[in-house]
Amino acid sequence: MASTALLTDRYELTMLDAALRNGVAAHRAVFEVFARTLPAGRRYGVVAGTGRLLERLAAFRFGDAELGWLESEAVVSVRTLEWLANFHFSGSILGYAEGELFFPSSPILTVDAPFGEGLLLETLVLSVLNHDSAVAAAGARMVTAAGGRPLVDAGGRRTHEEAAVAAARAAYLVGFVATSNLEAGRRWGVPTGGTSAHAFTLAHLDERAAFMAQVASHGPSTTLLVDTFDIEQGIRTAVEIAGAALGAIRIDSGDLGIEACQARALLDGLGATSTRIVVSGDLDETRIAALAGTPVDQMLVGTQLVMGSGAPTAGLVYKIVAVSSRSGDDAPLVNVAKRSPGKVTTGGVKVAYRRPSQDGRVGAEIIGTAHQVIRHRLGDARPLQVRLMEAGDPLRAATLQEARLHHQVSKAELTQGELGLSPGPPALELVRLGDAD
Repeated sequence: MASTALLTDRYELTMLDAALRNGVAAHRAVFEVFARTLPAGRRYGVVAGTGRLLERLAAFRFGDAELGWLESEAVVSVRTLEWLANFHFSGSILGYAEGELFFPSSPILTVDAPFGEGLLLETLVLSVLNHDSAVAAAGARMVTAAGGRPLVDAGGRRTHEEAAVAAARAAYLVGFVATSNLEAGRRWGVPTGGTSAHAFTLAHLDERAAFMAQVASHGPSTTLLVDTFDIEQGIRTAVEIAGAALGAIRIDSGDLGIEACQARALLDGLGATSTRIVVSGDLDETRIAALAGTPVDQMLVGTQLVMGSGAPTAGLVYKIVAVSSRSGDDAPLVNVAKRSPGKVTTGGVKVAYRRPSQDGRVGAEIIGTAHQVIRHRLGDARPLQVRLMEAGDPLRAATLQEARLHHQVSKAELTQGELGLSPGPPALELVRLGDAD
């Protein structure tokens, strides 16, 4: 992988330049990633992108090309260039397991490292986690709205080419069954799918010729796009050519609920009772939910998953919460916090647990220091943080399949009401142990 060291903001390097000059760069510091609030109306977030982040941290190196450009632009001093040439992250990182649900103030990532090292990671960490977690939260709501019907990511043409790969990964993590993006299939093992667009039909003399060509190439189990001209005639032509074994039809326009009901009746009348109905067309969680009770079998989701109003930013921030007055792993930490109006932070290194309620579901998310957790004897509360890096070395990261399963477990801890689409407060109560001390 190419270096990721310049996927950052200039002020991180200018701060490093000054911190190296006065010695603060070597002082131990702890940074935390959390969201102050959830997007309006949302009741939970989803941690996604951890696997991608660990890959990019491994490539966070300053080679000759990066150092040469920094020198030509006079971004930092010669001393800092020399430090960067030997940079290797030596700290430790722990965080919520990928796929875990999170809430306001959840410490989803904790970076413990010399100040200069931890400082450099801010933009890369937030770029990955904010994007992937936003897509994952939108996708999780869509999966809930779909009520068990399969969803396929088809948003690649609506966003940056690399963002499309990341979005496909995040969508699969939260329960989408496939993606149209081949690179996501190659890089992450996400199942891929897709057959044809309107252009294929329009490139032929007529719809019949297009369907014949597709069936001849892919067999009768293919999916035929039937709404280029007239949906009813398209369905009749599709069944005539492929027979009752036609795999699926896709409808991409009109009132999808009404069109699906009419299509189901027509397909059944033509003997194609097993032919599935696939719909697409700017679907979001609300439109998906509105299709409940219709004979839609599968949905393709694009814009609203990757960049529309369905996927607002996760709102994650990266803030220093503790720092020492000298270098060394044994240096005592002092809690630090912002007091800026509207942007107040809570100092101190946090640990987080989920406490079950009497019915076995989750009753609260508990956040405090390790000392406070020991004092309060949390019993069967579930620890949320796992170690991701130790002394600069990445530990075994969960596979995408493991993260997908973990998400299902975490999501199952909430009630259907808490997972619902209706706006409301965060689904879990936040308990700060320090508040009671």
